[in-house]
Amino acid sequence: MDTHTLALARPAATEPRALMVRYLVPIAAVHVLALAVAIPAIFSWTAVISCLVGVHLFGQAITIGYHRLLAHRSFSTHRWFEHLLVLGALCCLEDSPARWIATHRMHHAHSDEEEDPHSPLVAFAWGHLWWLFVRNRDLHHRSSYERYARDVLSDPFYMWIEKHPWSPLWFYGAHAALVAGASFAIALLWGSPAEAGLFAAGMVAWAVFLRTVLVWHITWSVNSLTHLFGYRNHETGENSRNNWLVALVACGEGWHNNHHADPARCSVSNRWWEIDISHLEVKALSVVGVTWDIVPARAERVARARQARGAVTGVTDTRPSCPA
Repeated sequence: MDTHTLALARPAATEPRALMVRYLVPIAAVHVLALAVAIPAIFSWTAVISCLVGVHLFGQAITIGYHRLLAHRSFSTHRWFEHLLVLGALCCLEDSPARWIATHRMHHAHSDEEEDPHSPLVAFAWGHLWWLFVRNRDLHHRSSYERYARDVLSDPFYMWIEKHPWSPLWFYGAHAALVAGASFAIALLWGSPAEAGLFAAGMVAWAVFLRTVLVWHITWSVNSLTHLFGYRNHETGENSRNNWLVALVACGEGWHNNHHADPARCSVSNRWWEIDISHLEVKALSVVGVTWDIVPARAERVARARQARGAVTGVTDTRPSCPA
């Protein structure tokens, strides 16, 4: 089913409309603060490079941590590494783990239907970011957490975060202060306090605020662009698309139609040229024992299940596996 030309109404749970000030104000503020990168006095190549490296590292905390690990359980890892990824995701100011995962699982359950929290078939701006600014009672209700994020909230750390709704801002502010303090202290080794202050300001502007804005729009592009533009390998009953540009900037997440066809699979690549950097990084981490139980394609999972049943019953199942 191709719903590309169809228009959707906003989720019924967003009516009557009420602004989510808790999201609107921080997102608007960080966008404004990111404009400080245009100030020549605080420019440094160190800050620029730190921004670019940060886009990848912190962005992967969202992609690998929130998305492939917590939302889809597509691999296993140590609890300390899982929490490290979550801390990195919190430093992106992309909401608490339980709320992010509940929203994403609701998206998969109702993709491009009226209940979808962020379908761009409502409007491009809605799917990209405006959905964040309108209160959706289905997203902020205890029943949604019970249905979509119960496993996440079984972790005491994530439950603590959820009990303190403003805590993502605390983590974000703390990491910004850490970047500022460390940058100032390092710059004092070769310059005056005034020079160190300018260097620290540049690091915060580039490596915190601009990096955050870039990670936001990369994440939001997966919600918007990959449900409007691109090609399809699978008929999935909704409008997910494979978009090479989003795949490039989002380390594979742009192969979104592939993902919707098999959400549990860790890799989102179906063709040799559909490079999935995130999956490659998860595999690299498995070499040193940080990750394991990387979920393969559906066809391989079915084949393994049949082999396991055959080992128990003593009967070999020779039926062909279903396509991935």
